[in-house]
Amino acid sequence: MTIIPYKDQYRDDMIFMVLEAKDALGRVPRLNEDLLAVKENYLDRGYGFWLALDENGRVAGCVGWARHDSGEAFLHRLYVKPSLKRRGIGTRLLETAEAHMRASGVGECHVHLGEPREQWFESYAFYPKHGYVEYQPGYMAKEL
Repeated sequence: MTIIPYKDQYRDDMIFMVLEAKDALGRVPRLNEDLLAVKENYLDRGYGFWLALDENGRVAGCVGWARHDSGEAFLHRLYVKPSLKRRGIGTRLLETAEAHMRASGVGECHVHLGEPREQWFESYAFYPKHGYVEYQPGYMAKEL
């Protein structure tokens, strides 16, 4: 598995992977508008977005972040292809984003998980393993 900064050539494959991940969770697979223009919504603004590529060069996961204010940022769109979960891909993507945030002067990372909890059970299990603490329903944070 290789983690790379986002490249437009992988856009359609990434979008398909995100829709597949949502479908596997029993959610209506709708597209997040920011994913249609990752370069403009993340990279051109000085934020970050990464892709995990499998051995065949297909998108296996993604993650992005955007600054909230001077010292805080929000993590966005951490998805892993359903057939490849529990292989450390999500952890590697999260660690990559956190390292980039630290290097960019971000001291605290937030994530919005959504409600109801039952629908987002994987996220509610994943983030605490990586040091995130819930500070209000549906939101977790971690000092970087």
